Amino acid sequence: MPTISTFFGIIIRMQYNDIGQHHKPHVHVQYAEYNAVVALDGDLLSGSIPVKQLRLVQAWITIHEDELYRAWNDAVRNIPLSKIEPLK
Repeated sequence: MPTISTFFGIIIRMQYNDIGQHHKPHVHVQYAEYNAVVALDGDLLSGSIPVKQLRLVQAWITIHEDELYRAWNDAVRNIPLSKIEPLK
């Protein structure tokens, strides 16, 4: 699963052909021992992550929404993913 961004100890990944389980565009988030799946609309789909880090991820998603939907469309078609700027 390619890493598309990292910031403040948060790792954001997007998996190729990952449309079966969650049925909506999303990213996989890892922070310390926490793992979560967050939809590109900001909803927490599964797992857990501290509220502060979830809000950082949601802000990052909002800022990079267009890039993330392009990446999702590429991932569905098995096209290599580009990195997305981290939250600063």
